[in-house]
Amino acid sequence: MYPTYTFQQKLKLFSVILIPILITQLSMYAMNFFDTVMSGRAGAGDLAGVAIGSSLWVPISTGINGILLALSPIVAQLLGANQKKDVPEQVRQGIYLSILMALLVTVIGLFLIDPILNVMDLENHVRYIAKYYLIGIGTGIIPLFIFNLLRCYMDALGQTRTSMVIILLSLPLNILFNYVFIFGKFGVPALGGIGAGVASSLTYWFICGITLFIIARVHPFSEDRIFTSWHSPSLSTWIEQLKIGVPTGFSIFFEVSIFSAVTLFMSVYSTYTIAAHQAAINFASFLYMVPFSIALTLTIVVGYEVGAKRIRDAKVYAYMGISFGVFIAFVSGFILYAFDEPVARLYNTNPEVVELTTNFIFYAIFFQFADAFGAPLQGTLRGYKDVNITFIMSLISYWLIGLPSGWLLANFTALEAYGYWMGLIIGLSAGAVTLFFRLIYLQKRLLKQYSPTT
Repeated sequence: MYPTYTFQQKLKLFSVILIPILITQLSMYAMNFFDTVMSGRAGAGDLAGVAIGSSLWVPISTGINGILLALSPIVAQLLGANQKKDVPEQVRQGIYLSILMALLVTVIGLFLIDPILNVMDLENHVRYIAKYYLIGIGTGIIPLFIFNLLRCYMDALGQTRTSMVIILLSLPLNILFNYVFIFGKFGVPALGGIGAGVASSLTYWFICGITLFIIARVHPFSEDRIFTSWHSPSLSTWIEQLKIGVPTGFSIFFEVSIFSAVTLFMSVYSTYTIAAHQAAINFASFLYMVPFSIALTLTIVVGYEVGAKRIRDAKVYAYMGISFGVFIAFVSGFILYAFDEPVARLYNTNPEVVELTTNFIFYAIFFQFADAFGAPLQGTLRGYKDVNITFIMSLISYWLIGLPSGWLLANFTALEAYGYWMGLIIGLSAGAVTLFFRLIYLQKRLLKQYSPTT
């Protein structure tokens, strides 16, 4: 990371940081994409089981990883304020915290998997796949959380290409593991959708191991000597990280979990409907990795400028990222409209599933516009460390506006299952609008506060 003084310099630095993050996010989501596609090839029941399992796992994992994202603005602001000496201890305490949270999620999950699945109206085969998919993926929670914490550290230094290389190396391995465990190759029994969970867990262990080695041995990370001077866990440092991380994690959880809640509500519909919904949401979420990557980039560059008290420069970065997000929304919308049927056939070739999937994709065109606008706003506000108001807005927009309106439309109009997708559009749009006004207010306040030095 370094100061920039012209728009061209900012655009160059923004691109240098964004492109590796984008490739990393697309590659990471590609793992989930191939889990879903390859499970669908094993059968509609396996696809539905992975859909239910993912709907329970993804909001939890992304919410916890949202807490770990606190390290990015903390490190970025320390670098902007020329306080790099404080970075290593923040990383060490973050590792402690990530392990603790992984253990808590694992223990709680073991007690709640059966009760949650039992209250859902699922076919026995779908319930069985969902349960053991979750158990399989759960064996990789600890390395996953450690990797995500360390990735935040690497990215905040501006070294986003490192995490990109790690994920690019692991993606082919994940596909190979899926092939072996889903379809039963090389003497391994065919596990169907359950094999996707096992494959993901093994991949998490692989990427964590590589990351630990790079940080310990490779320049410039080795200069910080992260693993050579351990101290006892520091409650005060944990609290500092959690003050930023918990609201961030819950904001992300509220957004992601509304999609999972919709999937759970759809358990009353046919297995084909669940499978089609999962296929459509999976591909739309794959496209969402672009605005989400913009958000992660904005957290780093805005955080760096705010740490250096260059508030006007932070504002330029913010609107640069938001504009790019809006442009991406039009590109994504065209892709979804033009290639709906080919996309649907990637997941399942059953004619009924294909038709239902294309119908769901039509609605995805509209809610991804709100996502492409809202995600950069969230990333910008994280860079400012302004997370508490965002948390409240997310709760209201997604869970008090979006989900109830979807339920009403699904149960009291002819839209039925598609009503939930209308609810997604309403909730995401409300969230994006409120976050935009919050950003304008915050920028005006900080410009006034630091006007003597800007």
